Amino acid sequence: MQNPIMSESRGFEPLHAGGGGLVDESLFRFLMDFEVQKAQRLRYSVSVVCFAVEPAAAGNGEASPSTVAEGIARYLRGTDAVASWTRGWLAILLIDAETTHLPSILDRLTTRLETVAWSAGGSCYPRTATRAEDMLRQAMDSMGRAKEDGGNRLYVAS
Repeated sequence: MQNPIMSESRGFEPLHAGGGGLVDESLFRFLMDFEVQKAQRLRYSVSVVCFAVEPAAAGNGEASPSTVAEGIARYLRGTDAVASWTRGWLAILLIDAETTHLPSILDRLTTRLETVAWSAGGSCYPRTATRAEDMLRQAMDSMGRAKEDGGNRLYVAS
């Protein structure tokens, strides 16, 4: 039996077997805040990656952002989460991951997902921010800079 995740706008959604949880924006923000508070107490790292991706054409057209989010969730650990943002990008919550891990994680994801272009920004508690909302803002800003500089790159807040 699978464990459910509760979300106001989507009701109960099962976790993906063998991968990270696929959640909505509000639950993602709650999980980020919860994990940062827990990490402060237990002294571990939490990273967030904001990820804009343009999927390769797939037969009848391009894959939707939610389809890409599902694909990414499959390649994450069960403790991680991914949300498809209404602004057209994804956010990935990585538990016990430092900013030094982000390039290899993103390389693994972009290799497995057939993408034509992507841009990403990352941040980490406690290395670059001490609050969840600051982490998210740093990751979004870094993703925006990566897009402006031509994409296919990851910028990490410092």
